[in-house]
Amino acid sequence: MGRAFEYRRAAKEKRWDKMSKLFPKLAKAITVAAKEGGTDPEMNAKLRTAIQNAKGQNMPKDNIESAIKRADGKDAEAYVEVNYEGKGPHGVLVFVECATDNTTRTVANVKSYFNKAGGSLVPSGSLEFMFSRNAVFEFEKTAEMDIEELELELIDAGMEEIEEKDGVVYVYGDYTHFGTLSKALEDMGIEANKSSLQRIPNSPVEFSEEQMEDIEKMLDKIEDDDDVQAVYTNIA
Repeated sequence: MGRAFEYRRAAKEKRWDKMSKLFPKLAKAITVAAKEGGTDPEMNAKLRTAIQNAKGQNMPKDNIESAIKRADGKDAEAYVEVNYEGKGPHGVLVFVECATDNTTRTVANVKSYFNKAGGSLVPSGSLEFMFSRNAVFEFEKTAEMDIEELELELIDAGMEEIEEKDGVVYVYGDYTHFGTLSKALEDMGIEANKSSLQRIPNSPVEFSEEQMEDIEKMLDKIEDDDDVQAVYTNIA
């Protein structure tokens, strides 16, 4: 059928493979949020954010509703959120956020990823000072959107920085202002494609291409784990 067809098929398979791993993680985040704060998004900011992020990744509505309903089931009761910190190859610092129903399994898996890459886990809290926890919002820039006016509007809501890259606007603020920034964007009629609490490295480090190959191999293994929700590093 030709090389072009094979290329498109490979690209499509890669996309579906990524989605097959991403959707369960998004669904788990929705279920955990609904279990913690209730199944009404209007009354549960964490759930509203989880749903918003799922929609931003084109997760089907039925999947989202199923994940919310699952919060009333026995499986959701076992989910806990845990974090692991470690040093990977070439000294890269890694912060791993998980949601799991079996912490023994999860810590064993995460530990093995670090060990096999020549790294190791470090005591909890060791890397906290190396990262700043920020509220981050991403949305598309429209033709009528004025970045300077947007900046003025969001400063009072706790925004610390705003930037545009390739048609996407990124808004940053301290994690304590997540709610006020989310509300401000909603009031302005701006729907974020993604909103989250991220860990931003305070002292980013540059690594060589050869070093990045080793680091990325380990990060791929960690990110593919079903219990892992997010991974942060000090890579510049």
